[in-house]
Amino acid sequence: MTEKIRRTQLYDVHRRTAKLVAFAGFEMPLWSKGIIPEHLAVRNSVGIFDISHMGRVIITGADSERFLNYAITNDVSGLSPNSAQYSVMCNEDGGIIDDFVVYRLETERFLIVFNASNREKDYNWLVKNAEGFDVKIEEISDDVAMFAVQGPNAEKTLQKISTADLSEIGRFKCGCSRLADVEVFISRTGYTGEDGFEVFVWNASLTKPDNAVKLWNAILEAGKTFGIEPCGLGARDTLRLEAGMCLYGNDIDENTTPLEARLGFVVKFQKDNFIGKEALLKQKSEGIKRKRVGIRMVEPGIPRPSFEIYNNKNEQIGNMTSGTFSPLLKRGIGMAYIQASQAQEGNIVNVKIRNKLARGKIVRLPFYDSEKYGYKRKTTT
Repeated sequence: MTEKIRRTQLYDVHRRTAKLVAFAGFEMPLWSKGIIPEHLAVRNSVGIFDISHMGRVIITGADSERFLNYAITNDVSGLSPNSAQYSVMCNEDGGIIDDFVVYRLETERFLIVFNASNREKDYNWLVKNAEGFDVKIEEISDDVAMFAVQGPNAEKTLQKISTADLSEIGRFKCGCSRLADVEVFISRTGYTGEDGFEVFVWNASLTKPDNAVKLWNAILEAGKTFGIEPCGLGARDTLRLEAGMCLYGNDIDENTTPLEARLGFVVKFQKDNFIGKEALLKQKSEGIKRKRVGIRMVEPGIPRPSFEIYNNKNEQIGNMTSGTFSPLLKRGIGMAYIQASQAQEGNIVNVKIRNKLARGKIVRLPFYDSEKYGYKRKTTT
């Protein structure tokens, strides 16, 4: 029996304005105007994404901090209320169950936002491992809409309709506001590499989506001055790839460890214990055998997932996991896992594209010049 397709609070808006596709069990917009104009709108000004399909849980209780420090690799004890961090949670073998952002709302109240494809898996994993901890785990995904407003003009756009001073919300910080008279929780986070915000619309369930629709339209109206574009999954993927961010199921999964994925900065070995710690310590002491790298094509060609990678001796040294044509760089780019001994920046590799080898170079991530693009940019818009 075919599983019923899910829809977000904005389905009626998207079906009139966007090309819809199935993704992670949801019917979602792939694009509205087109992937390239949407991508460039975010890089150069501002765009808005519906990300209501993502998973959201609230964790409360006297043991909430202790439980999370056991369940995930990062250390939440350093989080103050209204702050957030990127993390992963691993299985006992050190494989990545998912990557996500965790927010500390209050001393004993946390919010986790994880990938849409892992909503049930992550919730069940947390519940399974909460035995013996004084915590409550509440699934709120279908009761909260969520938008991402991203780009160098994101703050200017949202400030037009915000009661809070958004300049006071720093990167990976969060707080409450009203946008267009709608109550929201807002965080300075995102999945594009750019400055921007993720907006949680609390009172916007699947059965009563009015607040979500109202706010979506208000943000589009506020952003008209800056050429805002409603963006779909296509631009979301090309943007995150240019920024060197992992996509679960492609670049990371339960057969990949955070050390191999170059996410070791979210693994805090100084904690007493966390799931997967022993396996990761063993891998760290023995040395990783493969490593995630960025590859920018030197010759024409677009690398795609699973494409084989060879060295100059015609020996296969790895495989692509993500790849696309970069709208900003106007060339093929991608991420791959290759033998750690071959993973030095500047190395030339050969990617097998349509039975022909095309040269690419291992480069530092992100792919773009971070002084000109992304949240660290030094230029102004």
